[in-house]
Amino acid sequence: MKLEKKHAFVLLGIATWNVVTYLRFIKALIETPEDRPTGYYVAHSILIVVNLAIAVVLGKWGWRAYKESKKVSEEPQNASV
Repeated sequence: MKLEKKHAFVLLGIATWNVVTYLRFIKALIETPEDRPTGYYVAHSILIVVNLAIAVVLGKWGWRAYKESKKVSEEPQNASV
């Protein structure tokens, strides 16, 4: 399957969404006023790391798809008459 520009934008959008929401989640986790068990922080830290890793992977795929779609659109079309 060949990824098109629309796929690239979806992947980049999801990656951006993951980064923004999980950065906000990190801030909320740091500002938690109550004392929580260590397991709470460990579990949520693992979730943050995994989701940011997913964002990196999706961002790479999206960026590659975007660059590839630009190359295809810049190539001259063969006009056979």
